[in-house]
Amino acid sequence: MAKFTPPPLDGLKRRIDRHRQEKSGRSSMFVRETFCLSRDEARQKAREWFDAYPKAAYWTEVESWRQLDGDRIEFTMRRLPSAD
Repeated sequence: MAKFTPPPLDGLKRRIDRHRQEKSGRSSMFVRETFCLSRDEARQKAREWFDAYPKAAYWTEVESWRQLDGDRIEFTMRRLPSAD
């Protein structure tokens, strides 16, 4: 009975490396800023972003967030660099 051997992964490894190099050379189309603030300050900062960069024009959103010890919130705001 023949022993199964997986195919070589050299080609796949090269493609992944090439993709990562190309990706690192590109800049994101979004502007991101990360904050770590108290809960009330975090709400205020998010409102400032939405007021300054309306969601409809800039695709503004809270991209990610997490609650830290001491009622602090770490969050990342994301928006387009300019409205069309």
